[in-house]
Amino acid sequence: MKSSRIAVSSIIFTLTVLLTSAAAAQSRGNATLSGKIVDEQGQPVADAVVQAVMVGQTEPVSAQSDKKGEWRIKNLAEGQWRIEVGKEGLDTNRQVIEIRNSKVPPLNVTLAKQAAPADPTVEINKAVAEAAQMAQGGKIAEARKIYEDLLVKYPSVYQIHGLIARTYAVENQPAKALEHLNIALEKEPANVDLKILQADLMIEAGDKAGGKAILDGVDLTQVKDPYPFINAAIVTINEGKGDEAVASLTRLLTQFATVHEIYYYRGRAYVVAKKYDEARADLEKFVSLAPTAKESADAKKIIDQLPKK
Repeated sequence: MKSSRIAVSSIIFTLTVLLTSAAAAQSRGNATLSGKIVDEQGQPVADAVVQAVMVGQTEPVSAQSDKKGEWRIKNLAEGQWRIEVGKEGLDTNRQVIEIRNSKVPPLNVTLAKQAAPADPTVEINKAVAEAAQMAQGGKIAEARKIYEDLLVKYPSVYQIHGLIARTYAVENQPAKALEHLNIALEKEPANVDLKILQADLMIEAGDKAGGKAILDGVDLTQVKDPYPFINAAIVTINEGKGDEAVASLTRLLTQFATVHEIYYYRGRAYVVAKKYDEARADLEKFVSLAPTAKESADAKKIIDQLPKK
């Protein structure tokens, strides 16, 4: 059995060689194909590649244009030939010619500059603006669908994950929001806005210590929205850690001195820490700065209940 397999393989190999040789022979003849390649300004294109494949065959013959843009392929057989002319940065020219009586007119080709790939920024920005408008109108799921469709089309645009995360955050789905947010953070770990959102979502999902640790490491000079920090301080106050909340809110005031709510919550933190004079000072300042705020009535009640000096 072993010897018969060798014999069959030898026959197949011999046939393959014969067929290849026959195909090569069919593509060879006496015709010469030549021409010139120029660009859209009529200037010669050097180093362009010309490939010719006889119809029904697979093995190409080729040439390369010189400094004048001229090229030549000899010894072509009569018949139909597929011609491909190309160079990096230029559009490829493809056509079929026929050689009869070993003659063919010069094949002169103009290669146009390749069009720049379409910029997806315009489409993405338009879709994001549409989604934002929907979200503002309360159509959160519809806005998320726009983002999801964008992500299918442009999976490498990781920022879309951050936008999807925000829609889940609005719907109070912190776990789903974190799935997408973490993908965006892997690509952009220093993004302060994403880190703050991550901390806020972690606190909401129950990981209060993890969320607070992230906020404590954020450079406040890079922060635009103080409210995640206020929310973290509220959690600390509710846990009875008055001094810790005071320290966080004092640090926050250095960057957001005009956000009056910080005085209110620091006043409450001082109450928890049993530092009543400091609590009174902060609460009274808050009432004076924001007399119509919804927290003012509560601040006044707390002031009335504080131990008298």
